[in-house]
Amino acid sequence: MKWVQVCSDTDISEGDLMSFDADDKRIMIVRISGQIYAADRTCTHEDADMSGGFVSGTGVMCPLHLSVFNMADGRPQNPPAQDPIITYNVKIEKGTVWVEI
Repeated sequence: MKWVQVCSDTDISEGDLMSFDADDKRIMIVRISGQIYAADRTCTHEDADMSGGFVSGTGVMCPLHLSVFNMADGRPQNPPAQDPIITYNVKIEKGTVWVEI
């Protein structure tokens, strides 16, 4: 595992989604209730890119079939998705957002 520098803490506003690729992983970060989360951005239901989705409560809604995934643990909160997405550790140091992959 390694930490990857993603962006400045001020680059991601409340409710914003940002995507990036690192080590063959497709990852999104989002700020919800002031907390920054990182997760795989590929929906486990039908491989849709979740970075085109929307923040819904404590999760991100897939734009294809509207499953919402909790960003804290990756679990789907409603069908049709049944399998969780992978979540990643996030840290902020000196105003820089880092994701452990």
